[in-house]
Amino acid sequence: MIVNLEQDGWQVIYHRAHALLAAQLAGQWRRKDAPPRLYETVAAISHHDDLEREWEGNELTRAGTPLDFTLEQGTSVEQLSEQIESSRYRGRWVTLMTSMHISRLTEPSRGTSKELDKFLDEQLELQQQYQKELEIPKEDVDAAYAFMQWCDRLSLILCQQKLPEDERALEVSKGPDGKRYDVIQFRDNRVTIRPWPFEDEEFTVNVETCKLSQVKFDSNTELREALQQAPIEVLEWTFEKR
Repeated sequence: MIVNLEQDGWQVIYHRAHALLAAQLAGQWRRKDAPPRLYETVAAISHHDDLEREWEGNELTRAGTPLDFTLEQGTSVEQLSEQIESSRYRGRWVTLMTSMHISRLTEPSRGTSKELDKFLDEQLELQQQYQKELEIPKEDVDAAYAFMQWCDRLSLILCQQKLPEDERALEVSKGPDGKRYDVIQFRDNRVTIRPWPFEDEEFTVNVETCKLSQVKFDSNTELREALQQAPIEVLEWTFEKR
C-alpha cells in the first residue's frame, strides 16, 4: 500500500486503487496515437497490482506504523507465479503485459536464488511465445508496455504526492512513442502534461484513500480493522491542456 504521513495521521492508498487511477489515465490517451490493443492494455494496467492484498499480509513496520510499499522486503516467487496465473484468465495479451511488468521490477534481483532465476527465465520464454502467437511486432509490444509503465508512473507520482512545487516540471517517463513527457502542477492545483498526449483538453481523475488518525498499531489485525473502518476521502486531479 502507499502510505503518506500527514499532520493528523496517515493517508493510505491501496495498490489496486492506484492501478485503477493508472487505468483512468490510460483511458484518456489520444486515440489516434494509442498503442496496439488499447483496451486489453488498459485491463492489464487496471489489474497489474492484483497481487497486493493489504488485508491479508504484514503491513506494519517494526515501529508499528503502516508499511509503505517502498519499504517492503520483496515478493516471493510463489506470489509472482500466482499473479501470472491469475492474469491468464484475461488472455495472452494481458498476461504478456503483466509478465513484462514483473520482469522489469524483478530482474534487478536476479542471482539471489535459483528459484527466482528459473522464474525470470520462464517469463522471458513466455513473452517470446506470446508475442509470436499473437503475431505482433516486438516494437508494438514494447510500445504498449511503455504505455503501461507511463500510466503506472504518473499514477504513483499523484498517489505519493510527488508533484513538484512552484510549477516545476517533473519527467514522468518516455511514452509509447519514445518521447519524454513532463507533469506540471499549477498554482491553481490544476495539472498538465507536456507535450499533451490526451484526447480531451480537460478531464478529472480520482482515487480513494483511507484516513487513519491512529499513528501506531500493535498488530496487523488492529491495522486491518482500522483500515476497514477508516473514513474514505476522494482525491481528485483535473488535467488541462496548457
